[in-house]
Amino acid sequence: MTNHLYDTLFAARETSEKTFLIDNDGEMSYRAFLERVNQLANALIESGLQTGDRVAVQAQKSKAQLALYVATVKAGGVYLPLNTAYTAHELEYFITNAAASIIVVDAGNAEKVKDIADRQKASLLTLNQDETGSLTGLADQQGTAFTAIARGLEDLGAILYTSGTTGRSKGAQLCHRNLVSNTQILKDFWQFTQEDVLLHMLPIYHTHGLFVASNLLAYVGGTMIFLPKFDIEAAIAWMPKATSMMGVPTFYTRLLADDRFDKALSAHMRLFISGSAPLLAETHKQFEARTDKKILERYGMTETNMSTSNPYDGDRIAGTVGVPLPGVDVRIADEKGNLLPRGEIGIIELKGDNVFTGYWQMPEKTAESFRPDGYFITGDMARMDENGYITIVGRDKDLIISGGLNVYPKEVEGLIDAIEGVSESAVIAAPHKDFGEAVVAVIVRRNGQLTEKDIQQSLQDRLAKFKQPKAVIFLDELPRNTMGKVQKAALRKSYEKLFASV
Repeated sequence: MTNHLYDTLFAARETSEKTFLIDNDGEMSYRAFLERVNQLANALIESGLQTGDRVAVQAQKSKAQLALYVATVKAGGVYLPLNTAYTAHELEYFITNAAASIIVVDAGNAEKVKDIADRQKASLLTLNQDETGSLTGLADQQGTAFTAIARGLEDLGAILYTSGTTGRSKGAQLCHRNLVSNTQILKDFWQFTQEDVLLHMLPIYHTHGLFVASNLLAYVGGTMIFLPKFDIEAAIAWMPKATSMMGVPTFYTRLLADDRFDKALSAHMRLFISGSAPLLAETHKQFEARTDKKILERYGMTETNMSTSNPYDGDRIAGTVGVPLPGVDVRIADEKGNLLPRGEIGIIELKGDNVFTGYWQMPEKTAESFRPDGYFITGDMARMDENGYITIVGRDKDLIISGGLNVYPKEVEGLIDAIEGVSESAVIAAPHKDFGEAVVAVIVRRNGQLTEKDIQQSLQDRLAKFKQPKAVIFLDELPRNTMGKVQKAALRKSYEKLFASV
């Protein structure tokens, strides 16, 4: 048996001197990158990694962190990337729920995580953005050869946590088959080749930046301009050296806000891709007017990787997420799973090799999320037209997508409701030009002296910044229907122009 993901995506590049990664420090070839992968794999084994163990990583984006992902898979482990904005309070659940045997964090956070690691009996290593730390120090002492541990199609390669609207976050189990099949499909659908140079400014703690971008470019033997984050100056400086770019809608609104981004700067770019959050049709149109190029919008989830996409050749229709990818069966169904006619709004359900194997240690949640015939119930509301193009119209849950990151109101409401002086709260989304959606907390207080600053201060160490409300509104009571349910739709309507002047 081979190590399916590693052998498919990386093995053929082990002796290649082709440039894989470019950053402000220079270039790194495939050979040098994969030798570092081997050193890190040896370091993981020396730190106690057993086949199937989880490696939890919360570290700033770097070449070493990308290599750690590949090393974990090659060494037979399961990679668990964690958002760099998560607080220690949030980290504890992910680490203990996944029973991670190795934890890697920035040295500045090591003290906060030490007690968690001790209770978990896990090895604690550090990795800083400048690639210093105990992990790389240990790797420096290792050899550059490593024989991949055998892992098959159905073996787990990664767990990505996706918060739920109720209860605890759920760990989506992604097997080698899930990750490889999606990469192979996207290669042809988006026509990526070894000549591509991808401008990579996404984080690598979620599907978009880690699997969609990095796996794909490795598979085709392309190159990535690997930058720490989106920065308008860096984007404009590096774009002339790129052929393609993947981003969230915020990237494109910020580019359009800068007069330097024009037709000439983007003339040589063959492809701009947007995902992780809905792209406003207006942004799509403004971008085409500025550049004569159409953004390619696609749709995916943590649990499914990529599922639909506008075509590379063919009509890219503003406001839609395109058609089902080859090998992905998509249907629009009612709440009971009955197929709806074209044009009617229902829930997206899908099936394919891209769909995850279930939620980590949550068999009940897994069972609830699949139909008896194997279709995954996404919870996203959409309609499909007569040509197969899908338009997302909303969600059957109250999920907020802010800057491409998921925020689940229930989690935020639970922490707000625990603040002394709060009677109850409702967390909603309000349209925001930069973030797509912004988190808004509507609060009924028992203590009339409670202020927005009090709320923000109470949340700052307990919630990642992207989950924290960008506005706090106090009401005497929340709107309810005759059954007593809070009318969030009415609240969203009331505050839909809250950030109109931003």
